[in-house]
Amino acid sequence: MVFYYTSNVVAPPAIIYMGIDKYENDDLIKWGWPEDVWFHVDKISSAHVYLRLEQGQSIDDIPTSVLEDACQLVKANSINGNKMNDVDILYTMWDNLKKTPGMEVGQVSFIKEKEVKKMRVAKRNNEIVNRLNKTKREEKPDLRAEREKRDRLEREDKKQILRVQKEKEKEEEKKKKDEAELRNYSTLMKPENMKTNYDSGNDSDDFM
Repeated sequence: MVFYYTSNVVAPPAIIYMGIDKYENDDLIKWGWPEDVWFHVDKISSAHVYLRLEQGQSIDDIPTSVLEDACQLVKANSINGNKMNDVDILYTMWDNLKKTPGMEVGQVSFIKEKEVKKMRVAKRNNEIVNRLNKTKREEKPDLRAEREKRDRLEREDKKQILRVQKEKEKEEEKKKKDEAELRNYSTLMKPENMKTNYDSGNDSDDFM
């Protein structure tokens, strides 16, 4: 089961989601998207929360209001963190997560520590948490199928971009060729380069 939330503080709304337990967290880690940002309370147990960015966005493009929504949701879904003040929330892009065979279920580490960001949450904001909970919906998605569909569409988009690029290159090449031929023709048509078969002499033969 995956819980989905809608952050309406931006337009279009941002999608935030998390797994129901540590086993689902492993599936989310495995089948996450490159556009996903992972959130977790630092040093203590909490839900694994994901924010899905639009294609082309980076972690630095997250609006402050959306970032606060995600961090409040993480804090609210941490048994100990929810009761604490001044907790740190870690967040990083999904492709910076590292899962090795020896790790426990739901456990994860990072490929590059320097790409992990941190946000301090002073206390729980019930207004934010209640707003998000009103948008909560439960689904049983096929995470693998969704990721494979996403990758297939991306490949098709890249192929289309490549086709358009090749067509543009062909047009540019044809344009250059046409311009070169036009320059050659213009050069041939200059008076100094033109020849005539007119003969003004009197020794030519006349054919009646």
